[in-house]
Order: sequence, then C-alpha cells, then structure tokens
Amino acid sequence: LTNCMFAANSAGKYGGGLYTLEGAPTLTNCTFTNNSGRYGGGGIFNGGGAPTLTNCTFSGNSGNTGGGMRTTGSAAILNNCTFSANWSSHWGGGMYNEHGAPRLTSCVFTANWSIDSGGGGMFNYDGYPNLSHCTFTNNSGRYGGGMYNYSGTPTLANCMFIGNMAGDSGGGMYNRSGSAVLGNCTFSAN
Repeated sequence: LTNCMFAANSAGKYGGGLYTLEGAPTLTNCTFTNNSGRYGGGGIFNGGGAPTLTNCTFSGNSGNTGGGMRTTGSAAILNNCTFSANWSSHWGGGMYNEHGAPRLTSCVFTANWSIDSGGGGMFNYDGYPNLSHCTFTNNSGRYGGGMYNYSGTPTLANCMFIGNMAGDSGGGMYNRSGSAVLGNCTFSAN
C-alpha cells in the first residue's frame, strides 16, 4: 500500500484503520488519522507476521491498548514513522507491543498519552523491541510518560526522551521486571 489514507474508521474489537494477521504487508507514505479500535490498535492492529512501514503517520487514533498501533507477536519494521496525539485508555498511547520484536528506526513519538495506566509514547509487554534514533517528546501517562517496559528486553540506541511526563512514576521511562538495554540515550526535562 502506497500513499493511502485511513481516516475516521472504527472497529468493535481491534484495528480501527487496518487489521493484519500473520502477513507481511508493506506500507509506504500512509496516513492513519482519527481511527479507533475498541480493544486496541486504533490505527493498525498487527498479529504475528512482519509488516514493513516506511514514512507512515499515525495521529489522533485511539484504543484500549495501542492508540496508534498495536503489535502482538510481531516482527514489524518501522522506518521514519510518526506517532502524534494518539491515546489509549490503558496502555501505549502511541504504540503497544506484546510478545514481539519490532524494529523501529528514526521514529518520532510526540504528544501521545495513556489515560489510566502507562506508556504514553510506547508500552512494551514481554517483548524484545529494538529502537534506534527514535525520539519521545511530550508524551504522558500514569507510569512511563515516554515508555513503559514490563518484562522483556527492549534495546534502545541513540534515542531521546524529552519533556515527557508521568502522573506517578517514570517521566521519561518506567521499567518493571525487565532488562532494558540503553546505549547513548538522552533523558532531558522529563
């Protein structure tokens, strides 16, 4: 899919804009705006598989988990994607990753929020995401304004966390029962 727009769609369960299962679709220059998935993945829900997203934008999407995108058991590849002003009622305003190993390069998470729990920008549950040169700015959540890691081993290199806020703990990042590996990362004004 190239130069496609998914706007104002909704789903009673998952994937308001797009639902993919065990596939490897390629999306380039696509936009997901104001979509909602009741249980998760307002913009996209991906179960298994390995989709590749390049230069895609997620804005104003919502869901219970993963307002912008939810991945479960996925090896998704995201290059130069932007998540802005997405929200979730529980986990991962911008993106929610569960039991997967997505790879994100040069992605931006800004002004996303989770209302009840945490991971305003991104929430990782028992997964192994790999992030390089990603930026988290002005995201908010109860725990882990920028990122919340629960179990698993996320690896981050050359990432920046600036101006994120948590209502309880971990303005920039909150780690629980996991082993996050960080190299050359910056945390400022969280």
